[in-house]
Amino acid sequence: MTTRRTVLGLAAGVMAAATLAVSAPAAMAQEVTLRLHQFLPAQANVPKLVLDVWADNVEEASDGRIKVERYPSMQLGGTPPELIDQAIDGIADVVWTVVGYTPGRFPSTEVFELPFMVSDARAASSAYWQMFEEHMKDTEFSDVHILGTWVHGPGMFHANKEIRTPDDLQGMRIRGATRQVNALLEELGATPVGMPVPAVSEALSKGVIDGTTIPWEVTTALRVPELVENHTEFEGTGLYNVTFVLAMNKDRYESLPDDLKAVIDENSGHDFSVFAGGTQADADGPARQVAVDLGNNIITVGEDQVSVWRERSEPIYEAWVSEMNEKGIDGQALIDQARSLMDAYEGSN
Repeated sequence: MTTRRTVLGLAAGVMAAATLAVSAPAAMAQEVTLRLHQFLPAQANVPKLVLDVWADNVEEASDGRIKVERYPSMQLGGTPPELIDQAIDGIADVVWTVVGYTPGRFPSTEVFELPFMVSDARAASSAYWQMFEEHMKDTEFSDVHILGTWVHGPGMFHANKEIRTPDDLQGMRIRGATRQVNALLEELGATPVGMPVPAVSEALSKGVIDGTTIPWEVTTALRVPELVENHTEFEGTGLYNVTFVLAMNKDRYESLPDDLKAVIDENSGHDFSVFAGGTQADADGPARQVAVDLGNNIITVGEDQVSVWRERSEPIYEAWVSEMNEKGIDGQALIDQARSLMDAYEGSN
């Protein structure tokens, strides 16, 4: 009897050990769940081509120990301008947002939003990350853990009438994405209307605005080529650019074990920022083709005429540098450094 009980006990022990061995991978797979929140539909270019790639890479590199739940179109609640605080407060673990949705809060980032500043999104995203680490990480962004910093491709006009010269903007109601874009619109004679990008489609369809400033790539998700027939792009540099961040709750990041922090780190930072900016800019071409196929009127302002626009936008630079100086920030030094880093990147690629 004793032998039988011993055998049964050993068998039970073996079965229990086998059960634990089978269930261990499943438990490991549920170790960390991160909620990624952002403002565009899941099928838009940035979620599809950038954020999903980041999330998939993190999941794969962690052997399934990190799961990234994706919440598009503000599904966790709130409005796009609240995203950065959702990351700080832990409402979401990771957010992607437009920095300028909170005007004046992250002033150094605006150097990349000045008119006709950026000619290459990869170069600007590289410079942005380097300047973030030097000037912004421990000051303006000290309450959050930044995973990536980038800009989109050339900003431009999409409107219900032709825009060829600054004078054509007189009296037009144009949506602007950020404080600096709105300042430029006002300087050029338009009436700026600030709103997050998800509101653009309805505002155009209802005639609340006469046009909008956005890059080509997001026009397809917003159906802009179906809502307006005129598009004005600029040779050389974009009219403007907008800065983005992929931001993580600081406590959430710090709570990760070192090996999972390493997974996050390896899929974030400078190279990811360049990938994100470049990928977003690369999506401009296919989106532009949609407008071409619809027979829309695409106006390209040649470099000889861009100089007129540049001259008209110079007061924006002067006002920004003065404002930065009042905040104790050397605005001109930021402009000079951004240009130098962008030139260095373009010269090496």
